[in-house]
Formats: sequence, structure tokens, C-alpha cells
Amino acid sequence: MSSGETQSVNDYQQRKWQHIRKLLERSGPFCHPDFEPSPEILDFIMSCCKVLIVGAGGLGCELLKDLALMGFRTIHIVDMDTIELSNLNRQFLFRKTDIGLSKSKCAVEFVNKRIPGCKAVAHHCAIQDLDEGFYRQFHIVVCGLDSIVARRWLNGMLMSLLQYNDDRSLDQSSVIPLVDGGTEGFKGNARLILPGMSACIECTLDLYPPQKTFPLCTIANTPRLPEHCVEYVKVIQWAKENPWGATTQLDGDDPQHVAWVLEKAQERAIKHGITNVTYRLTQGVLKNIIPAVASTNAAIAAACATEVFKLATSCCTNMNNYMVLNMADGVYSYTFNAERRPDCVACSNTTRVLELESNATLQTIYDKLCEDQAYLMKSPGITTVINGRNKTLYMASVKSIEERTRDNLKKKITELGLFNGAEILVADVTTPNTITIKLKFDENIDVDMTR
Repeated sequence: MSSGETQSVNDYQQRKWQHIRKLLERSGPFCHPDFEPSPEILDFIMSCCKVLIVGAGGLGCELLKDLALMGFRTIHIVDMDTIELSNLNRQFLFRKTDIGLSKSKCAVEFVNKRIPGCKAVAHHCAIQDLDEGFYRQFHIVVCGLDSIVARRWLNGMLMSLLQYNDDRSLDQSSVIPLVDGGTEGFKGNARLILPGMSACIECTLDLYPPQKTFPLCTIANTPRLPEHCVEYVKVIQWAKENPWGATTQLDGDDPQHVAWVLEKAQERAIKHGITNVTYRLTQGVLKNIIPAVASTNAAIAAACATEVFKLATSCCTNMNNYMVLNMADGVYSYTFNAERRPDCVACSNTTRVLELESNATLQTIYDKLCEDQAYLMKSPGITTVINGRNKTLYMASVKSIEERTRDNLKKKITELGLFNGAEILVADVTTPNTITIKLKFDENIDVDMTR
């Protein structure tokens, strides 16, 4: 390369980042109090700052593009899914020839090729397959997931990385900020979570809409909607007819399964005078699919990427701390400060206490863990320590252990050796960590600890 060509490249690089340099190399009225303008900030973004994107779908593609064009070069992206035809209308980093391939790998290859200097890295796996050491290496994590369970797990992982000083104050150097985005049709939200300092995912579980379900009596006796017909086949008819054998689970991604459900649902719809039972609706009900809108993804990803940029540079004060966007009727947005729960199961750093009646059964505990707003677990496994030995009380996730411990659900907790003040250890898919919960009875009970 000649000296003239080298100079042209240098001039291009200067022009390419001039707008970002204006933000980083001079002060302004909206800057963070700790912000000190410097050309070294852009160098930090490009050479040192490590960002993790979780999810390579509609939001993930937008996030990867936005962050790479902002100057972030060391970006890792995690996703376990492969590309489907239905993804192509909004996940713009993929092409028809990519169908069946890894989302994270295709996204990384596309961006690295199009943006010089970007060194994005793909991880085609579940987030649960990566250990603490992996997550600890990042400065910022940004999340574009469509699963509340996965969000809760990731939230728990970042909470588990927190360290505390001798006086139980938080060591802020151990905090890895989490920027989370979510979309649902024309609605979306973006939020900033500073683990141990601001409201976390578990603190605000009530903000997530409950999964749409239909009453069994309605779908069985008085169906009125096409969704009722599909749900009937899914919940009742599949198990009754076992079209692929008793051990085969209904798979919403299997075209043969979807076609079978569609045929049966259409038969039921005709019987009850219901129309519009289509393949797309059938698959949507089976997989709980909510139609995605590319413009919503773009807007929410832009908000999240902006928060990441502000965190990395301190050029502006971050959002505090939850933004809602509604584009269903015009464009409406507002921001509010979600507050921490003092008894949060993930970030309170206090002993959790579960209050029970003295004659409660293990089933009572299990139901509270699944239904109480403070826990909302999916299939908790419950163990305890009695006389220095671990004892499994109930575990639903492992079939052989579930069968062996099922009878314990009917027993009073005092029969299982638990007493007022005893601790149980709870594991669930919503958290990477075992949670310790202390039992508190309404009245003290004298229990023989030697049995």
C-alpha cells in the first residue's frame, strides 16, 4: 500500500468515528458526573471493552449490528437455536441459504465480514452450558431473549458473581451490568439492571404478562375461537390418540405433528361452526408464538445499545431504569424507576423465610414455591440437611427420583424431620444457584431431632 493509500485509509477512519468522538472528547450538560472527555475512551471501546449479547434472534441481530457499528469490537453472542424460514422477515443477518445453520455463527460471520475490525465470537449452546468464568470476563451483558425462564437464570448468574466486603457492603467492582430488552408485537421494553444495586428480574416478575391459557371447560365443551380448537387437540386429543406412540411428545417444530394437529383442529372447528384455523395459527398456539414486528425490534435494540454505550463511556447518565414503548396506537414511551424488593429471592442478600402452618405438608411448600409471587418456580427440587446428611425430599425434574420421593408430598413436614427454623435447599431451572430458605412455623413445635 502506497503512502497516499495509507493516508486515505487513515482519513477514512477519522471520518468514520468523528460523530462518536464528538460525544466522547467534549463535555456537555447531560454527561455523567464522573465523565472526563478523552480520546482514550474510544480506544477502550475498540480494544478492551467486552460485551456479551444473549440471543441471536430479532433483537440479537439488531444489537450485534448496532454495537459493532458503534465501535465495540470484542463482542460475544450466545444462542442455541438454528435458522428457520420464518426468521428471515426480521432477522436480517440471515439468508435463505442459512436455513438450518446456527444463528449465532451466521450472525457473527456476517458482521465480521461487513464491519472491518470487528471480532465477534459465536457460542452455539444454551446459556446454562457456560460457567461462571465465562460470564465473569465481560464488562456488560445485553439480553435479547424471548424466554422469561432464561432471563431469570441469567439474572441469577450475574447475582452469583457479586462479591461483598467484610462489612457486607457490595464490592462494586464485581457488578456486571445487565441491559435487557423484550418485544411483543408493537410493544416493547428496555431496562438497565445493576446487580445488587437496582431492581433485578426477580424483583419485577409481576411486570411480565402471564402466558395465555384457555380454561379446560371452554376448550372441551364450548369452543368459540380457532385457538380453542387447536388447544383442544394439543391438550386432550393428542394424548388420547397417540398418533406417533405413547412416548412421543408433541413438537411444534415438527411439520408432521403440526399438520396432524391442524387437520384435527379443522375437523373440530367445522363441527362448532368456527373458521380461520390455519397452519400459521396452529403453530402459533403450539409454540405460544407472538407475531414479531421488525420495527419494534429495531427501536428496542437501539435503546439497549445506547444504554450499553453510555455504560461503557459514561458520556451520558443512564436510564433510570425501565423504559416502555407502545407503538400499537401511534408512538408512546415512558420511563419509570422499578424498585428493588427487600425480600427478593435473587438480590436481597438476606435469608429467605417461608412462613407455614405447623401441620403443613411438603406439597404446601412445593405449591408456594410455584405459585407465590416471590418465587414463581417451575419444577423445584427440595432437599435438606438432617444430622449432617443431605436428604432429597422431592425432585420433579428427574423421573426416577420423582417416583421415589412422590409420597413425601403428602407427609407433614414435621414427619420429614423439618422443624421450626430448619432450612431447605431449593434448585430450579429459573436460577443457576441453590436457594436456601428458612422455615417459620406459626407456633413452635418440639420435634425429636434424633429420629
